[in-house]
Amino acid sequence: MAPLGDSLDNEQNPDNDRPEQPMTRRRLRELESQNSVAANSVAANVAPAAPSKDMVLAVPTPSAEAKATATALEVKKPAPVATQRPSIRTPRFTKPSKKSAGRAVVMTFAAALVATMALPAYAFGGGGNFESGVATDGELAGNQTLVVPDASAALAVSRDNYTAPTPEELQASRERAAAAVAATQAAAAREAAAASAATAAAAKGASSDGAFTVNPPSGAYSGAAVVEYAEQFVGKVPYGSGASPDTSFGCDGLTQYVFGQFGIYLPRLVSNQAAMGIPISPADAQAGDLIIWPIGHVGIYDGAGGSIDSPDWGRYVEHRPLWGSYYFVRIV
Repeated sequence: MAPLGDSLDNEQNPDNDRPEQPMTRRRLRELESQNSVAANSVAANVAPAAPSKDMVLAVPTPSAEAKATATALEVKKPAPVATQRPSIRTPRFTKPSKKSAGRAVVMTFAAALVATMALPAYAFGGGGNFESGVATDGELAGNQTLVVPDASAALAVSRDNYTAPTPEELQASRERAAAAVAATQAAAAREAAAASAATAAAAKGASSDGAFTVNPPSGAYSGAAVVEYAEQFVGKVPYGSGASPDTSFGCDGLTQYVFGQFGIYLPRLVSNQAAMGIPISPADAQAGDLIIWPIGHVGIYDGAGGSIDSPDWGRYVEHRPLWGSYYFVRIV
């Protein structure tokens, strides 16, 4: 049987030519298990002797084979793994928050405000005289003299010629102003009354006492009698919103007034007067028929291609040829 050390060398380097390789942990565990088995077998083969009084307890001396095995195990043990030292954690720099930044700003502002208020108070209290020549409150106490140059003596006092009015003068001025206003109002009222009287006189003279006199119908109702009666207003009665020769004639006011003198009532408005008769053809139209313009105008047909009507503002009753688009209506 070969020695244990030689077997270990042969197993680790069987060819004896290759360099020795480091043993793995698995191989070391196998060798330890083999050595423990071999030691147990050797101990089992040696029977222990019964102890006696004179017998001295001998400690077994390890054999050369066990020494070689132990030496091989000591040589082949792997180097102890260095234990990792605990790392020292250095404090990290944290980013200041908005709250901490706000507190820093508030504290800085408060310190600056206190310093700003304390400096004038310190100087005012006499604790800090910045100039040695400035007098203190104790030095200023006592009688003081102020010298003012007499510049007022060079000024000459003058007075203008204006005087304040007396209460009597003010009252007289108010009365004169009130009288002037009353005179102006009276003059305006007289002018308005005179103009109104002149207008009324002119209208009355034009209708009765003047050159224009309204003649009543000369006979019973007929187309020719209607045209003859309406002819006397041509060029004499102005256009307006009225229905009387004393004031003015609208287009429907003229027809209402003329037909009313013959006992025929026509309402105002062109559409209402058109509804009072029956439409006829132009070939059947006769004197005294109504001429209706769709634009809202009415006149009296003269039987010969013309009409008597009150045309527009600024104009008088006219006898003129037919114009535009129209149709005839006969009053029954």
